[in-house]
Amino acid sequence: MKTMRSDGVKKGIERAPHRALLRAVGVCRDDFSKPFVGVVNSFNEVVPGHIHLRSIAEAVKAGIRSEGGVPFEFNTIGICDGIAMNHPGMKYSLPSRELIADSVETMVEAHQFDALVFIPNCDKIVPGMLMAAVRLNIPSIFISGGPMLAGHLTLGGQSRTVDLISVFSAVGSVIRGKMTKAELEEIEIAACPGCGSCSGMYTANTMNCLTEALGMALPGNGTIPAVDSRRMVLAMAAGRQIMAIFEKNLLPKDIITKDSITNAFAVDMALGGSTNSVLHVMAVAHEAGIDFPLPLINEISHRVPHICKLSPASEVHIEDLDLAGGIPAVMREIAGLLNGKCNTVALAPMSSIIKTGKVRNREVIRPAAKPYSKTGGLAILFGNLAPEGAVVKSGAVDPEMMVHDGPARVFENEEEATRGIMKGEIKKGEVIVIRYEGPKGGPGMREMLTPTSLLSGMGLDKDVALITDGRFSGGTKGAAIGHVAPEAASRGPIAVVKNGDIISINIPKCKLELKVSDAEIKKRLSKLPDYKSKIKTGYLKRYIEKVGSASRGAVFAT
Repeated sequence: MKTMRSDGVKKGIERAPHRALLRAVGVCRDDFSKPFVGVVNSFNEVVPGHIHLRSIAEAVKAGIRSEGGVPFEFNTIGICDGIAMNHPGMKYSLPSRELIADSVETMVEAHQFDALVFIPNCDKIVPGMLMAAVRLNIPSIFISGGPMLAGHLTLGGQSRTVDLISVFSAVGSVIRGKMTKAELEEIEIAACPGCGSCSGMYTANTMNCLTEALGMALPGNGTIPAVDSRRMVLAMAAGRQIMAIFEKNLLPKDIITKDSITNAFAVDMALGGSTNSVLHVMAVAHEAGIDFPLPLINEISHRVPHICKLSPASEVHIEDLDLAGGIPAVMREIAGLLNGKCNTVALAPMSSIIKTGKVRNREVIRPAAKPYSKTGGLAILFGNLAPEGAVVKSGAVDPEMMVHDGPARVFENEEEATRGIMKGEIKKGEVIVIRYEGPKGGPGMREMLTPTSLLSGMGLDKDVALITDGRFSGGTKGAAIGHVAPEAASRGPIAVVKNGDIISINIPKCKLELKVSDAEIKKRLSKLPDYKSKIKTGYLKRYIEKVGSASRGAVFAT
């Protein structure tokens, strides 16, 4: 009989007390000879992407039982970035990723499960669970809750497709006088029609698609809508499949390798995914002990074409990508740029999944020979303003802003910038700088969806760039450059930018430069006082003490 981790809590005369406790939760005599499978659920009643995950978990558990396993469901936390946006709550979003990884490790090691099924959906939950999977390195599979459908309404006599980003942008339109409050409310009501992760190629859906590309989830994981019956079928299939993975002893570190991470970033480039994917995949690589420096991402971007343009870069949504063939179809289109030998939870090489891909809509998935751009939808910028790098969603930048020089307009935090934008203080051509919003300085590296959406709604996204050591939502569009490293709180050059300094942005050449001499930058930095956080208690205090640079995934220093 195969030795199981769970034998440590159920086998032998000395484990009679343990069995007594397990019997109290419904484990019967026959179950003690079966594998114990942890079902890691992130259900809660706050997050639209997670409200339905109890049903997903029930299907997963049915699949596990059907193949002779004993499922044990437990929960992790999950934050809705949209609800946490633009107030102090966003400081907790990225830090929650580390809590999720740590809590999963704690539960799994305490109860000695033999295998794991992870049920994430939204932004930080996916990478947090991936980090836990490679850290624990026991047989694992992922099944997400799936994307939300886009909303539909008729406004001003015209039919429109709307989503969460439409609401953020509409706020800017109301401020500018281009839309009434009543029209804003109509969009608000229609934008999020039900459960699922927000309907565009934002962070949650990017990460769920990349989990598929990594080989840690079955085909369809990233794109089948939350309300589609196929999502429940896939959940049951994941429950069954974990038992086969357990029998084969296929481990996360057998799947998540440098080659599979390269595949994931290649798919990311083809999709034009969220800038946050860089932060999160780098963190997963770190947990797996894989060295994956930022410049490698540009190498991938330079050879992989951008063939899908989804919201926020267009009005195409994840449901449309699913109908067009999903991630297997995208991978089929760039097959020559992928490593087909990588392992997958399907217990077949990635090449076999790629072969099943079929493009059903060329308006959604373009041919690799006729892309939106010959290079990928993300770029890493380097220069004296970002010596360790910065990230931009180049696939969502208007052509006229791909190269831009302009005077800096400096703000010390997001709230200051938001007030300045709403008061109409920003002039065309300026480069907004929001600093002290990095991993340490924020703390928590807040997303800047409110200021970028205001700029878009006010019609300034083609005239104004925004640079920050914080992050952007996957729903951000325009010349929004984030993750500037080193951050201001770590004495990065962004800390000494002055109003009126000229900042030069050249996205095609991956350059981000402050037009100030090196000697002047050095002089300014020498006069810069040490950063002192105002936060003196709680989790965020501990987070500040441990977190590292965004250029390495904002992981905890070891």
